[in-house]
Amino acid sequence: MTAKIGLCPNSIISLHQEPKRQIYFHINTMKHKILLLIPALFITLTSCGKRDGYVTIDGFAQGTTYHFVLQASDTTGLQRSIDSVFSAVDNSMSVYNPTSLINKVNANETDSVDAYIAACIEIARRISEISDGAYDITIKPITQAIGYAGKEAEESPDIDSLLQYVGYDKIKVRDGRLAKADPAMQIDLNSVAKGYTSDLMGEMFEKRGVTNYMVEIGGEIFCRGDNPRGKAWVVGIDRPIDGNMIPGNDLQTRLSISGVGLATSGNYRKYYIDDTGRKVTHIVNARTGKSGYSDILSATVIAESCAEADAAATMLTIIGLERAKKILASRPDWMAYLVFDDGNGGFATYVTE
Repeated sequence: MTAKIGLCPNSIISLHQEPKRQIYFHINTMKHKILLLIPALFITLTSCGKRDGYVTIDGFAQGTTYHFVLQASDTTGLQRSIDSVFSAVDNSMSVYNPTSLINKVNANETDSVDAYIAACIEIARRISEISDGAYDITIKPITQAIGYAGKEAEESPDIDSLLQYVGYDKIKVRDGRLAKADPAMQIDLNSVAKGYTSDLMGEMFEKRGVTNYMVEIGGEIFCRGDNPRGKAWVVGIDRPIDGNMIPGNDLQTRLSISGVGLATSGNYRKYYIDDTGRKVTHIVNARTGKSGYSDILSATVIAESCAEADAAATMLTIIGLERAKKILASRPDWMAYLVFDDGNGGFATYVTE
């Protein structure tokens, strides 16, 4: 893990997601999703300003970049604490760490899970129920077979036979142990783990007495208190128009947030045109195990925790606009900004109240 700590500059900070295997330092970010393996919406974060005592911490961990802004008079041991949180999460939930606990659970070397895994499974279970199983962290056998989980795609994967190993209702955590309906079941928490890590980092800051901070890890944000200007933290969403390729150059709207988590899934800049002329993104629906299409090109969600926002954003992108509207109408605790194909070759947006 690498990092740089410095005084907070008076500037607009630009966050954007890049395709797999392309890493850009400073504040450009990369992210992998379990069910939607495409980058997320470009956003811009206004963070720094005039008040004293704010520092920025930039670094690289967990295959992505991180950027923190916080008001702290004493930073002694702060980087060590940050590295400790990243290390604990990596050793627990990273499917890219061969010795992680989740990989041992997937390989049936143990059925014991820690508090991190148990918490993320519970968050994912609630989102799975809302989506009737379209979002499901047990889809790893299928995504792996078709080459979406860091493995080479099988030549002719038998998706129908793999579906028996998929189902959020086929796993249970009891007394710190994970029970699977079938030993061949595997879990991938990438669609919730980065958001959860952002929440954990915020908790660590608060234990150190920090009350004003912004955490951003791979595009997932949790913030509390005020920014250096003495106001709520401001996130800007780029205008969804063709040719707007520079993050922060043409903003659609700005969102003032504090005490909440924000996450984005999808990317209106990464799409292809189907036979009907629609702009669509390619996804895998856990109910069918097959590729499908969603008219939602990007979903930004604000929720009580970044972990919940992370999973919810992925879920909304999978299920499509009409179902997303119904779900959002039933969840006044979520705020959402959706970018979708307008059916005429362009973009449109749907925003909750």
